[in-house]
Amino acid sequence: MSGKLGLPGGRCKPPIFPMIWQTRRGTLDLSRRARVMGILNVTPDSFSDGGRHAGPPAALDHARSLIAQGADLIDIGGESTRPGAQPVDADEETARTAPVVAALRSQWDGLISIDTMKSAVAAAALEAGADIVNDVSGLRADPAMPGLCAATGCGVVVMHMRGEPRTMQLAPHYHDVVAEVREFFHLRQEALTAAGIHEAALCFDPGIGFGKTLAHNLALLRALAHLAPQNRPLLLGVSRKSFIAKLLEDDDFSLRDWPTVALTARAREQGVMLHRVHDVLPNVQALRMVEAILGGPDSPL
Repeated sequence: MSGKLGLPGGRCKPPIFPMIWQTRRGTLDLSRRARVMGILNVTPDSFSDGGRHAGPPAALDHARSLIAQGADLIDIGGESTRPGAQPVDADEETARTAPVVAALRSQWDGLISIDTMKSAVAAAALEAGADIVNDVSGLRADPAMPGLCAATGCGVVVMHMRGEPRTMQLAPHYHDVVAEVREFFHLRQEALTAAGIHEAALCFDPGIGFGKTLAHNLALLRALAHLAPQNRPLLLGVSRKSFIAKLLEDDDFSLRDWPTVALTARAREQGVMLHRVHDVLPNVQALRMVEAILGGPDSPL
């Protein structure tokens, strides 16, 4: 017999389910085409690029490069969240990020995310033109953050983190990391929608490397298809993280980009539609190749 839908071997294209992420700049359709969030750290001490993009001129140059490579979103952060990182006060973090958000907004109409745990920093960035708040604490560190996000209608990334950046890698322990992260997402979804945030504005991040051992990270990466609440997108941030170095048994940062691409491709096969990376172009290319095989929007099949 001939294959269904004209595909060899009786293969069918996978079903397409609506996946919409609501932001201040309208909705992002994630039903078929995965998107890449380019990382723009304006910090002196981020783990792989600290100090390289500090100040609006250098930050804008890098943002333009990320966009030219195919980034659909730019995530701007002014406080390092690497293990052992020291906190930055809200005024300093705002001074680092708000001018960059404003300058980028004046030149680009794409989606801008502010990576912060502080409502004052988020408020300044949203005022400057940001569309999304990406909070590694899952909107738990600052009691005012849920209300701010509800009032402004911004998109929200809810990340799972055990502990806080200074101490999160000190012997993290779980009975079942997959079940516990999944339960955390459902509880945060209930709490944040009760606080007035629209369910469609929520996106979830398993927090690879944030209070997890190598074994925990691998368990989560195997279970990506089953982590997020129903019809909500998952954002994956694995770019250049230390667990890659542990697997490679080599701390050279230059060796981490291609393993990141491999993880991006595998995650797309599992249905992850948002990918936060440093090196945008090869990850975009990997996503398009996987989508062609899966029967995505650019597939010839």
